[in-house]
Amino acid sequence: TAVVCPIIDVINDNDFSYLTGSDMTWGGFNWRLNFRWYPVPQREEIRRNNDHSLPLLSPTMAGGLFTIDRKYFYEIGAYDPGMEVWGGENLEMSFRIWQCGGKVLIHPCSHVGHVFRKQTPYTFPGGTGNVIYHNNKRLVEVWLDKYKDFIYTIIPELKRVDAGDVSERLALRERLKCKDFQWYLQNIYPESSMPVNFYHVGIILVYSKKNELRFDDLCMEANANSAVKLQKCSGNEKQIWNYNNETKQMKHVKSEQCMATDKTKSPGHLILVSCKQENNANQRWYLEQAVLT
Repeated sequence: TAVVCPIIDVINDNDFSYLTGSDMTWGGFNWRLNFRWYPVPQREEIRRNNDHSLPLLSPTMAGGLFTIDRKYFYEIGAYDPGMEVWGGENLEMSFRIWQCGGKVLIHPCSHVGHVFRKQTPYTFPGGTGNVIYHNNKRLVEVWLDKYKDFIYTIIPELKRVDAGDVSERLALRERLKCKDFQWYLQNIYPESSMPVNFYHVGIILVYSKKNELRFDDLCMEANANSAVKLQKCSGNEKQIWNYNNETKQMKHVKSEQCMATDKTKSPGHLILVSCKQENNANQRWYLEQAVLT
């Protein structure tokens, strides 16, 4: 069963001017559980033979604008009644549809204009952040399996949020015989900004099995004897690092230099320098979290 979304065109909330949406983006999310539009990957272009009149298979939907069979909508659990106001429901429904045997499509021949307001016209009891955290906590506890530990490392404050009673949603998942979240990442969203397999999870950075130091879709990149900066992840050799668990040094593969704190500048500035075997306290990096496999 397919849930079909339109391309969302932008209507300016000041003058109602109209901006046509792109037919070359699909829905994704980052690991702070924010919905994002990303370029359509090559594998999806190949699947539809570069025919842009055919619908896209999208990992997530923006929410609010979709067509769904009424009977199917209620069979798969409608909206989570434990969620409040707005936020998180689009990702929750996207994961549920895919993991429970359905599909999310974006049809390029369907366009719906949406007025994007600068401020929401409704109130959030307890504040916007509290409501969105509550909703996200529910989707994490029901649908993300072991990856919830990953989310709680990236968003530690979410771990303390009360999700309410999710037993009915877990029972729904069991009744529908839904697949796990790892299946979703491997089969529906392999382009996810965070890889399925990785060595270590940190609050700021993830050391991936591609030997990248990354946060969302940004990677640590450097040239020899230069500052280390966050740049868009591209897989180029300037973004590849080897961690030595014995010396605790992070070695830049291309330059063969080590990452170090810059003693001449304020804390937080990183540079590449020659790797030292002694007196190298500013080159030592400690990874301190459990590994997901």
